[in-house]
Amino acid sequence: MSGTSLDGIDAALVDFSGAQPKLIGTHFKAYLPALKKTLLALHQPAPDELHQAQITSNHLAREYASAILRLLKKAGVKVTQIQAIGCHGQTVRHRPEHGYTLQLNNAALLAELTHIHVVSDFRSRDIAAGGQGAPLVPAFHDRILRHHKIHRAILNIGGIANLTDLPCAGTTTGFDTGPGNLLMDAWISKHYNKPYDKNGEWAANGKVIPSLLQKLLADPFFNLAPPKSTGRDLFNLIWLEKQLSGNESPQDVQATLLAFTGNSIVNAVNRFCDGAKEIYICGGGAHNVALIKYLQHSLTQCKIQKTDVLGIKADWMEAIAFAWLAQQTMHLKPGNLPAVTGASHPCVLGAIYPGI
Repeated sequence: MSGTSLDGIDAALVDFSGAQPKLIGTHFKAYLPALKKTLLALHQPAPDELHQAQITSNHLAREYASAILRLLKKAGVKVTQIQAIGCHGQTVRHRPEHGYTLQLNNAALLAELTHIHVVSDFRSRDIAAGGQGAPLVPAFHDRILRHHKIHRAILNIGGIANLTDLPCAGTTTGFDTGPGNLLMDAWISKHYNKPYDKNGEWAANGKVIPSLLQKLLADPFFNLAPPKSTGRDLFNLIWLEKQLSGNESPQDVQATLLAFTGNSIVNAVNRFCDGAKEIYICGGGAHNVALIKYLQHSLTQCKIQKTDVLGIKADWMEAIAFAWLAQQTMHLKPGNLPAVTGASHPCVLGAIYPGI
């Protein structure tokens, strides 16, 4: 898995032979600054972008293969023991309103380099069926984390934040709530060349700018009812800078961005997860101490913990979920939830590239 945060590749080795998934091993491979810069550039129209996208897809496939083979070596597991690789690819455009989504990856090259079956392009079939193509992880949450007596919600705070509502009885729903870490990461990178605001400390020592917070929350995305999804196509540094006068303290902007992420999540929980008693958090944002305090202060009706207490490590939830989605595809079972994505029917997701 390599997500909207653009920090690198999460490779998870998962055994699904038991009642619950078992995480056998993990490996993280950071993106080099040059690759991250290229990926950011490909989010916007540019000369020769088709060529650059294909070259970058080849580069990513080699990086994915390196991460996978390194993980197998660390775990002492042979290539022949692996049923399939689920590789989401790196999203550079997500435009379901135009009928497409684009994740960079050369799955054929990845299969060639690893000699393992590869499942990729998970989102396109859902979009073809009229859905948003995202989020897809709620289907995994529904299968693994639902409780028959306790109304739970699962909150993933990656570059974009998304929420899964798991009522005790009834339909599982889920949607993107808006920016997670994306804008905070971009803003501290611009001013201090740091990849993220550790523990939210820079934001915690700034002051929220109420007028800016209201302007950010006024974006039409937040008034949309689910199904809905978003990404860097909408929320990015250019979008943020258009909201600024230029006279703001950078630290106060960071504090406002943390409140913006927190507010958008709180509003989503209150509006669409009525009755939830427990919220379990995963993704990189689970380590943002200031953000978690903000959520705990605002959602006093809910017990908030990391998904680690449920047996799924917060940092590895999405990678494990895409391993599960690959398993679903290999067995020709649906991987989407139409109530989440808006697709007209359950779909077998992805394309399979044989490893032979």
